[in-house]
Amino acid sequence: MAMAKASPPAAVLQPFDCILVGGGLVGLTLAIALAAHDLSVAVVERADPDAHMAPEFDGRASAIASSTARMLRALGLGDLLDTQGCAIRAIRVTDGLDPRFLHFDSAEADPAEPLGTMLENRALRGALLAKLRQMPGISLFAPTAIARTERGPNMASVALADGRLLTAPLIIACDGRGSQLRQQAGIRLASWQYDATAIVTMLAHEKPHNHVASELFYADGPFAQLPMIDLPDGRHRSALVWTVRRKDADGLKALSPRAIAHEAEKKMGSFLGKLELIAPVQSYPLNLQHAERYWAERLILVGDAAHGIHPIAGQGLNMGLRDVAALAEVLSDSARLGLDLGHPDVARRYERWRRSDNSATAAATDILTRLFGVPGRTATSIRATGLAAVNRIPPLRRAFMKIARGEAGDLPPLLRGELG
Repeated sequence: MAMAKASPPAAVLQPFDCILVGGGLVGLTLAIALAAHDLSVAVVERADPDAHMAPEFDGRASAIASSTARMLRALGLGDLLDTQGCAIRAIRVTDGLDPRFLHFDSAEADPAEPLGTMLENRALRGALLAKLRQMPGISLFAPTAIARTERGPNMASVALADGRLLTAPLIIACDGRGSQLRQQAGIRLASWQYDATAIVTMLAHEKPHNHVASELFYADGPFAQLPMIDLPDGRHRSALVWTVRRKDADGLKALSPRAIAHEAEKKMGSFLGKLELIAPVQSYPLNLQHAERYWAERLILVGDAAHGIHPIAGQGLNMGLRDVAALAEVLSDSARLGLDLGHPDVARRYERWRRSDNSATAAATDILTRLFGVPGRTATSIRATGLAAVNRIPPLRRAFMKIARGEAGDLPPLLRGELG
């Protein structure tokens, strides 16, 4: 097979095992996973992938759950996790600043791995791109626009705006929440908007975080402090995801960096000491959406194209990466058996594997969002009492940890750290 390469300038017919549309974190990971299973992949991305590396493009960081971290290691990205990731060894959950809490500790987990690893999205994207460009079987078409797609009984094709034509038995949509491929296929969404906006930035702080993540629930939304590796000058650092009412988002963003840091310090009860903003403030309106089905004729939806949730438990990217692990197993199994990768039975197997987990996770985050959004002292007292009660029941606590780590149910080999 040829190495990942620039595409030829002339209009040609290129047969692939699948055409993957969308070069985000989930799409890049899926391309690498499929190529690792000896499938040929065309990756089509409208933007320049290297432009995504600018800090202003995406200043977010993501919590990579332990199961998805195993997949990244199996795909050759262990060095990234070890050198640029920050292990989450405990999670402290409270209702605001109420002293009662729910505490998850990796020392109780089985196996005794970190509960997750915090990574800057930019670092993960860079590592994925570097890996993808080294891998046989992947052709990257970017930046480029799609002129049209066709999906027929025997084959699918993607015509690029410059005249090149790509063909494959299957198109995989990794093109995000507003997926054009999903819309063109007529796949409907169950969706609603939250009265919430996520404010995202990075903080330097006086006291060490000791690898503890904190989730403080307020009536206007959760406030999450997520541990990051220290800065080169030795200052301690955490990512901040602060959910506010939509009407308050612009006002908060208009404050000076010093004022935002001061407000965040009050929300946290100063448990990390003095805070300083060290990154631009970005905001993202929040919603929940779930596709009625994950496939159409010669089309499969993956990641945000199939589902999008509230970031209350940091599960959005991990859901997409669990999709990757399942689909890589389904397609590689089907290829070994000589099956048509675009056959509905292949898509149905993937959907059966992933829908229950994605539905349960979406429902859980929605319930938590609404439960912790109920205002008043009585509601606060009930919630805090419930958190403390769960904290006193180790088996229940461990069960919640297992779910959060993405280790419940039938795990594909990649989530066990195996290429299969």
